[in-house]
Amino acid sequence: MQKSSTIEYPVTALIQNRKSTRAFSAAPIEGEKIYSLFEATRWAPSSANEQPWVYIYATRDQETLWNKMFDCLDEGNKIWTKDAPLLIASLARKHFTRYSSANAHAMYDLGGANSFLSLQAVELGLQVRQMAGFDMPKAVVNLQVPDTFEVGVFLAVGYPGDPASLPEKLKLRELAPRERFLQQEFVMNRTF
Repeated sequence: MQKSSTIEYPVTALIQNRKSTRAFSAAPIEGEKIYSLFEATRWAPSSANEQPWVYIYATRDQETLWNKMFDCLDEGNKIWTKDAPLLIASLARKHFTRYSSANAHAMYDLGGANSFLSLQAVELGLQVRQMAGFDMPKAVVNLQVPDTFEVGVFLAVGYPGDPASLPEKLKLRELAPRERFLQQEFVMNRTF
């Protein structure tokens, strides 16, 4: 499948400047900016306007909660996440609040809300890296997640840092151009 690092058609600067960074500055994030990230999620679309997302967050100065969240991450993510000033766990409510049925689109909606959060971060001079690399059972225990919720991904948030602070292999990946599949690989104007 073909990839390119060139943006081929116009997209907003927020998308152009978004990056899943690993190099974070240790500078704390202002409280108002944290609230702004979550305000962006409020306005994300969701099935039946259910807004099934819930977020648990901790800043570095909230050492106990931050460490509980950090402890859930895979060792490969811990290498660079240790410098992130903000950790977020994203969760989705499994069932509709207005109906007795399961919400089959809750995780999809959570992903959309996480995207809104990520783009708002760019607007604020921050970057976000979403992580699927974590221990799900440990996250459920450490965060006391009720059975009515499903953990989506963890997010590390912060101001961009110096890639030189990363181990060599990660530094090279951090400095490499972002590549994406060409549209012709995933967009069809026909049936399969």
